[in-house]
Amino acid sequence: MFVIEADHPWMICSLFYRRLIMDCLMNPVIDTILEHCSIRSFTNEPIPKEQLDTIISAGIAASSSSLLQVNSIIRITDKEKRKALVELSGGQPYVEGAAEFLVFCIDFQRHYEMNPEIKAEFTELTLIGAVDAGIMAQNCLLAAESMGLGGVYIGGLRTNAQGVDDLLELPKNTAVLFGMCLGYPNQAPQKKPRLSPDVIVHENTYQPLDKSKIDEYDEIMQSYYARRSTNQKQSSWSEQITGKLSQESRPHIKGYLNNKGLAIK
Repeated sequence: MFVIEADHPWMICSLFYRRLIMDCLMNPVIDTILEHCSIRSFTNEPIPKEQLDTIISAGIAASSSSLLQVNSIIRITDKEKRKALVELSGGQPYVEGAAEFLVFCIDFQRHYEMNPEIKAEFTELTLIGAVDAGIMAQNCLLAAESMGLGGVYIGGLRTNAQGVDDLLELPKNTAVLFGMCLGYPNQAPQKKPRLSPDVIVHENTYQPLDKSKIDEYDEIMQSYYARRSTNQKQSSWSEQITGKLSQESRPHIKGYLNNKGLAIK
């Protein structure tokens, strides 16, 4: 605890106190959040059962819309399935190399088994399942990072969603969303800069884009890409992202979800 003496010269020390207040606002949770980096290289050290149990419990404790709890986590321990998932995810080797690999799914099947009259085919419910899975997974990752572990999300599972679905023997009314690698980091990547709150946060109404802020961010990202030791890039962030968004993005996903009884109406 900091004690501020009454006779401190406030005008002279205003910068000191401003920093002092900021330091007081920080805590280990916020530090963990702000220091996040995706980890794709792991040591061979396993995650103790007690830690993994705590990570999963943290995920389950996450917010759930109307307490529907329409998600399942599939822990992949079978080595052959891990190898298969490397290929199904588009050739991401850390899926096999991580100490743990978790697959997050929308799951209305158990609700059907409780009552076959439920109507899970509405797109709103699919959105709820996807949103709640993201909240659950982020709780898991933050819990893991607070223990000195690292991880990375694997959205590439949706590249061959039906293949992953078949491998994991998912029933109808259940669909694969993404995976998560967890383990002890064997790398210390630089943090990727993010867009400024001036771009992300709007007040009361949607604000027009200030393109000068994007130009500033492009310069920051170009500098970041030039400095990092691997996967250096020459193009700007805006060029990369708008280029990606100008292409098809897994057009098979709608059909996959519909075949699973989801997002039909």
